[in-house]
Amino acid sequence: MSLKILWRLHQPLKRTQACGFALRTLNRLNSVPANRLNCTTLASSASTLNLLKDGRNRHTSLHNHRCFLPRGVCQRPHFEMLTPFNLKSKTWSLQMRLQSTTTANKSVLKQGGMLGKRTFKGPRTKQPSRTNQPSLEEVCDDLFIFVKIIFGIYNYVSNYVLQDMMQCIAYATADQYHLPTLCHDLIAHGFIEIKEFPRDASNVLVMGTENAAKPYDSGTIFIFREGSVVFWNVEEKTVKTVMRILEQHEIQPYEVALVHWENEEINYTVGESNSKLHRGIFLFNEELDYDQVVLEKFAFSNALSLSVKLAIWEVSLDNFVESIQSIPEMLKSGQRVKLSRAEVMQKIGELFSLRHCINLSSDLLITPDFYWDREDLEQLYDKTCQFLNINRRVKVVNEKLQHCTELTDLMRNHFSEKHSLRLEWMIVVLITIEVMFELARVIF
Repeated sequence: MSLKILWRLHQPLKRTQACGFALRTLNRLNSVPANRLNCTTLASSASTLNLLKDGRNRHTSLHNHRCFLPRGVCQRPHFEMLTPFNLKSKTWSLQMRLQSTTTANKSVLKQGGMLGKRTFKGPRTKQPSRTNQPSLEEVCDDLFIFVKIIFGIYNYVSNYVLQDMMQCIAYATADQYHLPTLCHDLIAHGFIEIKEFPRDASNVLVMGTENAAKPYDSGTIFIFREGSVVFWNVEEKTVKTVMRILEQHEIQPYEVALVHWENEEINYTVGESNSKLHRGIFLFNEELDYDQVVLEKFAFSNALSLSVKLAIWEVSLDNFVESIQSIPEMLKSGQRVKLSRAEVMQKIGELFSLRHCINLSSDLLITPDFYWDREDLEQLYDKTCQFLNINRRVKVVNEKLQHCTELTDLMRNHFSEKHSLRLEWMIVVLITIEVMFELARVIF
């Protein structure tokens, strides 16, 4: 009985000593630097934490057990008898726990190199495996099949869809043509003049040719006085022949490279529907007579001729802008403008000539009088102009011209002020000389 009493008195003291030892061990572990940790320190700290945890768990279980008792009833805590066999088994379990903790810490240090550093596993994103990639032969076979399909589609479109498509192409080669002499020259080379054409369209020469590119329609050529020509279903060899003939009747011709660069090409076909512009293709009604088809081609050709002429003028305006581009930078930096008065006047002349061509001598701003009593042709003309963005392009060109005009006016005013200042100094010098002569006469 006395041994049992001594054991009950010794047990709280032992638990208190264990808790104090655990707290001292944790404090010592916190004071040690991270790079001086070793396996023994980590193992001892882990065992100490386990002992402290066991004590807390036993205290918590005892408290929970007491909470379920009725009020006013107390139960004595049950302490296990300390025997040599129990002491030996507890010592063995503590050694095994310490050994397992040491082994776990060593494995962590071996994998990560440092405690607390997370080791990376495989990538979380889906990446293709190199073993599942196709071989080079399979890729070549697939590519060959794809190219074969593309060529099949192209042949189908060429043979069935574009078989009845004919080409319409427009050029602007000069400022003007001399139509009377040009007509005689073309007739001498075997072309046929189409005289069944309204007289109010006096600015155009309509010629026919037997050298059609495709048999679905006859070859037709529209030559406008303003320096543009439109070919309908004409062979390439015949087109080159006509272009060589036009060179002999041109007034202020353009550069050959610019002529072939700024052109318009549109396909057309003949069908059962009404004549219209549909998705960038001219559609003509096959039931119409030849004269009506020529009038509709003229409406389309008129819009195409305006587009190519406007393209040439846009290039001329771009060249003019590049020639005066350095002037604003010189004025900004305070440098002297390297242009003489004669050069400035030449620039002003070029600018006004271009404005005259665009706004006065062409039909870019208004609808020609030819379409006033022909509403169906006017509709085709307006639709083609909208498709070619002629109105928007004219607006942009006029805005650029306005800016260039303001700049040239500034330069002209600058030279005018400079000239006025020079005249004023000349007058001052003359007056000074006259005063000196008067003083000399009075003195002597």
